[in-house]
Amino acid sequence: MTIDALDARLIELLAREPRIGVLEASRRLGVARGTAQARLEKLRVGGVIRGFGPEVDPAALGFPVTAFATLEIKQGQGDEVRRHLAGVPEVLELHTITGEGDMLCRLVARSNADLQRVIDRVVGLDGIVRSSTAIVMENPVPLRTLPLVRHAAAP
Repeated sequence: MTIDALDARLIELLAREPRIGVLEASRRLGVARGTAQARLEKLRVGGVIRGFGPEVDPAALGFPVTAFATLEIKQGQGDEVRRHLAGVPEVLELHTITGEGDMLCRLVARSNADLQRVIDRVVGLDGIVRSSTAIVMENPVPLRTLPLVRHAAAP
């Protein structure tokens, strides 16, 4: 889906002020309420905007340790592993990947010692052959999408 400058401005406004109403957004963007509503719906239906929920910080919830685990999966066990990992609350993301390993998951834990418990739970399935874990030391560029939105809207 392609977006234009107005779409990008709307997304940026919603990112800064997620609780803003459509009427106020239209006023700030200098467009009709119907235009803002139609653009918002187009972005939502097109999958560009996936939700309006709160952004939660795992560290503030008591999970300050983040790690990435690369998992090697037995042939034909992918669905079972996906179901298993979906049941582990400390698994924040799961990606199938190319290269070393078959899956990459982002994990959180209460401490380094607790990370061992989380990893044991993650790999506690016969379908996982091997794992390799890297602990995050610092996150100098946290997950961000607004620079990408601006880039996508550029002529």
